[in-house]
Amino acid sequence: MKRTLASLEGQPLEGQRALVRVDFNVPLKDGQVTDATRIAETVPTVRWLRSKGARIVLLSHLGRPSPAREPQYSLRPVATELEHQLGSPVVFIEDPTTESAARQTRQMKRGEVALVQNTRFFPGEEQNDPSLAAAFARLGDFFVNDAFGTAHRAHASTEGVAHLLKPAVAGFLMAKELEYLGTALADPRRPFVAVLGGAKISGKIDVIEALLPKVDEILVGGAMACTFFVALGLAVGSSLVEPDRVDLARQLLRRGGAKIVLPKGAVVAAEAKPGIPTRSVPREAIPAGLAVLDIDRATCDDFAHRIKDARTILWNGPMGVAEIPPFDAGTRAIAAALAEATLLGATTIAGGGDSAAAVTAAGLQGRLSHVSTGGGASLEFLEGKTLPGVAALDDA
Repeated sequence: MKRTLASLEGQPLEGQRALVRVDFNVPLKDGQVTDATRIAETVPTVRWLRSKGARIVLLSHLGRPSPAREPQYSLRPVATELEHQLGSPVVFIEDPTTESAARQTRQMKRGEVALVQNTRFFPGEEQNDPSLAAAFARLGDFFVNDAFGTAHRAHASTEGVAHLLKPAVAGFLMAKELEYLGTALADPRRPFVAVLGGAKISGKIDVIEALLPKVDEILVGGAMACTFFVALGLAVGSSLVEPDRVDLARQLLRRGGAKIVLPKGAVVAAEAKPGIPTRSVPREAIPAGLAVLDIDRATCDDFAHRIKDARTILWNGPMGVAEIPPFDAGTRAIAAALAEATLLGATTIAGGGDSAAAVTAAGLQGRLSHVSTGGGASLEFLEGKTLPGVAALDDA
């Protein structure tokens, strides 16, 4: 267990500078934030610190900028959105490595919020350079990590700075992520069902290996199901398959037995393209020349039934090419089934990335127990790996 922000209740925080690592890696279009979910999720941490009279300095990366510091990766548009969320001005610090930046943070008013320019604009961030971590540390008096989405990276602004500023605690969003994912793995209410999708089995091998002993069922969708179909000796037409993973899929089926539930059938087409003719076929009758692009209605119904009977459901990955209608139908059906299971009292967790996007696209925000803000981080957590950004925080 890690120490959380709530443990600082009653501590003399007024006037102290809270250096908070957030995950504002949000989509932008024409200088506007198009999905502010990650910003909104961090607002409770910021507001709590403001209520204590702290000065709040926020660190985040955005995208993968080159050393040229392309303007499209600037966090200035994010500062504008944050002002909207908070209802008050946000100071923008262009270069956190200067002494004037540190002086500026010390001159901030109590409750004032500052956002630092993209941490990846500064050499050494992704290499966890000690000198850059020290520069970041000069902007605060204690450290709060509320960026679960980057917790699997040992960067200067996530791992390095946590060793330099004390206390180093988990923010409210980070604590919520660790609570939901940790409880799901350590002490789930049963039946415990995992729903895994996505394109490649290679990206989910470690997750499947880690979950097999813990779950009651793993429902497999997405193109990764095709590699399992081949392992069963089925033809899959022109579907995406990983030939070098077929033996592994065969071993997993043998070890998992009835725990691994594959689609009953598929929606197939010549290519993933809007308006193209589609067919629904049983998995034993996938035609040559056509590709599996979604699960069929029979599978949607089967998976939904299993989900609604479960008490803990963990979902990671789409059931088809969810970004292109009509191949998003299976993914939407899974999102709806999780929302219904939540109403029935189940704990439902969507594991970031495409799953979180599907929940939003289906208009089901707030209808699941928890939607993770971290794609890669949630996967590595489920795999049982140590997350450097979490490990560096103070123990409770």
